[in-house]
Amino acid sequence: MSAARGETRHTIASVSEAEQTIANLAKIMERLAETIAVETEQVRAGHLPQAGEETAKAELARAYVAESARLAAGKDFVARLLPETVAALRRRHEAFQQMLQVNLTVLATAHAVSEGIIRGVSGELARSRAPQTYGASGRTNGPGPRAAQPLAVSRKL
Repeated sequence: MSAARGETRHTIASVSEAEQTIANLAKIMERLAETIAVETEQVRAGHLPQAGEETAKAELARAYVAESARLAAGKDFVARLLPETVAALRRRHEAFQQMLQVNLTVLATAHAVSEGIIRGVSGELARSRAPQTYGASGRTNGPGPRAAQPLAVSRKL
């Protein structure tokens, strides 16, 4: 994981280095999957502040990218020497991608719901502050663009 802290790594030159890189990547992927699973459950349960406090995810993601890049740099060498290990890593990576897709769907849903709530509150505030008048057709006029007031949202409740 030291590559995530700015240390550059050399290309894989031996079977033991390839095995170590794959093991590191698998360990990072496992920890990242656990972190993402916790975040997904917190968002699903509506515990957004706790889900947003997770800082390990960014560090693990950087380590994942660094180890993936190192493995990608020596992919031909590694694939030739350890085809079964690479195949197992690919299967594990596909499962990881599916988990990420679920996480992204949950986050997008939470974002859309919260945005809808904020827009609804803003619209209600604008309607309540607009003058209640009737137009030429006899219907009430909707709030004009100047009736909309800025809406401040506190993240700490």
